[in-house]
Amino acid sequence: MIRKVWKPRIAAAMCTALLVLSTSGAPAAQSPAKKTSPAKSTAPKTTPAKSSAPRSISPADLSARKSLGTKSAPITMQVFSDFQCPACRELYLNVVRQVIDNYVSAGKVYLIHRDFPLPAHQHSREAARYANAAAMVNRMEKVVAVLFDKQPAWSVDGNVDGTVAAALSPAEMKQVRALAGGNTLDAGIDSDVALGNQFRVTQTPTTIITYKGQDYPVVGVVSYSMMKTFIEQLLHQ
Repeated sequence: MIRKVWKPRIAAAMCTALLVLSTSGAPAAQSPAKKTSPAKSTAPKTTPAKSSAPRSISPADLSARKSLGTKSAPITMQVFSDFQCPACRELYLNVVRQVIDNYVSAGKVYLIHRDFPLPAHQHSREAARYANAAAMVNRMEKVVAVLFDKQPAWSVDGNVDGTVAAALSPAEMKQVRALAGGNTLDAGIDSDVALGNQFRVTQTPTTIITYKGQDYPVVGVVSYSMMKTFIEQLLHQ
């Protein structure tokens, strides 16, 4: 895969990623226990109760639910973002929203949100869990919007739950809390971080634009005018 770097002018406010990757291996598989013949019982059979714990969610399934647009669109745009990063907020409010309105809705761009929570940001992973949980109940856009809109408040007081609850119905919030409360979604978040490492992401936001097999990393915040110009250049090649 050819990797070309597009280096536009970057906004002054920018978050630097201090990413520490774990070197621990996967847990060893347990040996199956020996089967023993159970004693015959005359007690009536009972149906086991269904577990209320959330099922394991694959990173691939989660990634698909965090995407907008048509997968066959000529351009794929992956935005590696941290919900607590001010520069990511700026990119979302001023650029990504317009890309959604003008290019994703027109079938020209397939947009994928990628989580890249920075260790320096105390509440960023929790926010990512809530956003991913919302994706599982088809409310990703609403939650991403409110997290970035209200970032100055929850990044200080840590009230991620209350911020998300303001954007969802009580029934939706109940589902989101059930998913976000454990570590069910961490594999998907960690998968995004690992992918960002493959793309050599070192700061947020970083946008990877792919067109005809070529990757163009756009590092930092750019204006919508610059992003539009670049997208149009690719589409008219």
